[in-house]
Amino acid sequence: MKHTLVLAVSIAALSLAGCKKSEAPEGNATATTAASEDPMTGAMAPATPAATPGQTFADTAAASDQFEIESSKLAATKAQSAKVKTFAEQMIKAHTDSTAKLKTAAANASPAITPAPKLTAMQQQTLDDLNTKSGAEFDAAYAKAQADAHQMTLDTLKAYSANGDVPSLKSFATTLVPIVTAHLNMVKGLAKS
Repeated sequence: MKHTLVLAVSIAALSLAGCKKSEAPEGNATATTAASEDPMTGAMAPATPAATPGQTFADTAAASDQFEIESSKLAATKAQSAKVKTFAEQMIKAHTDSTAKLKTAAANASPAITPAPKLTAMQQQTLDDLNTKSGAEFDAAYAKAQADAHQMTLDTLKAYSANGDVPSLKSFATTLVPIVTAHLNMVKGLAKS
């Protein structure tokens, strides 16, 4: 009798688990993992669409500008070297201008794109680390952070310039490649001095 009860409970549990399976075809696994049940109505909410390559690029570019501006604002107050402070002022202006150009290029996309300048975990960690430093130690850390950030940005711009899917963003990327290259060369010179 005890074994029959355990068997009956097991079958009931398996039957209930089977009721929760999605009825989507096997090839549509993403829709089943992204869709969620509305707790009020019990209806399935539509899956959130994945970001388009254009949106991803715009978000990455916006975050890059945001990081450059925020880290350079720190340099304006924490740097010891006049060269570092001057470079930081140039980066604030250049990346503020870049953000304005990005917004224009994104607005000209069809459909329009709104860049979201959310810093990556690595960018936020770098800012937090820079905030703990001052003087010559800050100058060295800032120069390294700027060199790394500009190299990553340059790589992203070159890739999107070559293979981008949104013409206005592709043009933006192409226009910025020589500017970011110049910034990278400037910061490499800064690190040597």
